[in-house]
Amino acid sequence: MTDQAVQIIARGPRADAETAAAAIDADPALEGATYSILEEDEDRGIWRIDAFPTTNDEADGLRRVLAEHPALTTVTEKLADADWLAMALSGLPPVRAGRFFVYGMHDRGRTPPNAVNLRIEAGAAFGTGHHGTTVGCLMAYDRLLKAHRYAKVLDVGAGTGVLAIAAARTGTKTAVGTDIDRVSVRISRENARVNRTSARFVHASGLGHRLVRDAAPYDLVFANILARPLVTLAQDIKGALRPGGTAILSGLLRTQERYVKAAYLARGFRVTRRIHRDAWATLVLQRA
Repeated sequence: MTDQAVQIIARGPRADAETAAAAIDADPALEGATYSILEEDEDRGIWRIDAFPTTNDEADGLRRVLAEHPALTTVTEKLADADWLAMALSGLPPVRAGRFFVYGMHDRGRTPPNAVNLRIEAGAAFGTGHHGTTVGCLMAYDRLLKAHRYAKVLDVGAGTGVLAIAAARTGTKTAVGTDIDRVSVRISRENARVNRTSARFVHASGLGHRLVRDAAPYDLVFANILARPLVTLAQDIKGALRPGGTAILSGLLRTQERYVKAAYLARGFRVTRRIHRDAWATLVLQRA
């Protein structure tokens, strides 16, 4: 852990912020770094990166990467001792993405009657529904549901389990999620229980877990991870899908879209839809 909790903030033009974010993603030493990127001032064209290092080495690595982009102004601010996670979650509003309404315990009295209401508690896992990538996946899935139903769905990098749980709540009989983080698997299982679904979650790296293999082939695969793992797993995701099956990919910046898309086009996929939200991209692809 760092000696004291800090927040590293970088501000500058959008292109420079997105390039810096891509550099953070590409740095092996920062693979687990937590950061966000958003538009801070539309009129002035200012974008902002907020990073929350958990170790001194990670803080030094983030500052090193950001320093390589001189158009960005970078500062480090100390955070007072507090339960920042609990405070942040208590202030998060519910999210509406098509038919889906994602909310936390603190908003349990605000659920609309005409929505698929998903109660998602994040804990230490990624994916409350507020991030642009998760919203993009839910919006893409909502649109697909207008014409199709999916009997088997796989969620790679499930985080809180929100995507697999959304599938289970909309008619999917077999919904399986994986994550490389054991804490996330525990949280996703708790969320599945709270939402009274049969979605199942396993601790796994890649798609080699027995439960994942036994349920294949899938009609739909979610993969809301990072650009490099999306490319690395392209062949495995193709193998997990039935011919004509659909993949919803996210976790990539708009600047990484071409890189990820090329890996899937080379394997016979075609892009059927793209969703852009803030700096993030979501791709919907169909296997040939």
